[in-house]
Amino acid sequence: MSGIPSSTWYVDFFTELPNEFWRRAVPPEVTVEEIDFVEQRLGLAPRSRILDVPCGSGRHSLELARRGHSVTGVDLSAEAIGHARQAAADLDVELVHADMREIPRDNEFDAVVCLGNSFGYLELDGLREFAAALAGAVRHGGGLVVDFASAAESVLPGYRAEPRTMRTGDIVVLATGEYDVAGSRMFSRYRFTRGEEELDVTAIHHVYTVAQIVDLLSGNGFTEFDLFAGPGGEPYGIGSGRLLLTARRTS
Repeated sequence: MSGIPSSTWYVDFFTELPNEFWRRAVPPEVTVEEIDFVEQRLGLAPRSRILDVPCGSGRHSLELARRGHSVTGVDLSAEAIGHARQAAADLDVELVHADMREIPRDNEFDAVVCLGNSFGYLELDGLREFAAALAGAVRHGGGLVVDFASAAESVLPGYRAEPRTMRTGDIVVLATGEYDVAGSRMFSRYRFTRGEEELDVTAIHHVYTVAQIVDLLSGNGFTEFDLFAGPGGEPYGIGSGRLLLTARRTS
């Protein structure tokens, strides 16, 4: 196995070039569909208080705010937060530069969303801390949505780490991967190229079973779990490429 990246890879990964690639890569209609799912599955009332963590460049935070909700977005990437602040204009959204575990724990939010496959960034101890922080942020009866593409039931059936090339405008990305069996984690190596600019970075996605995720969340007062394979509401199962988990904090 080639060099192992730092467990805190996410601190330095999300600079302008990777962020700009992903800003371009997701069509606006995908964001609309995802927020439709959040509103409908959680039964959000008008003017709900919502925490988006980590919020990245703000695509979900801004869409929620456009729909009249009061939104707080938290992310560790200064570049992403700066971009979101510029795009926010007069929307009711507060954008905070902080670690995903450093969120308000005063049970003031009607819902918390963790979208964009960031739930697997943390090792198990860090994920336990994040689960506790989520419970501390949402009010009794409030909802939770977790978007996770690295569940074991998604990743392991037929796993193949084949190189792939992606392009958005003048940004080209070569992506390669490998699976660390002993660590139950995936290393995703990216080479971003834009003109003469080139950036090599590596991400780690920790692989957890659905049962582990439910156990972590239920141990922090979340119940009423539902598992979906996408925002269309299709049920999650073995080999589904994505897990959308909804829950409610009831204790």
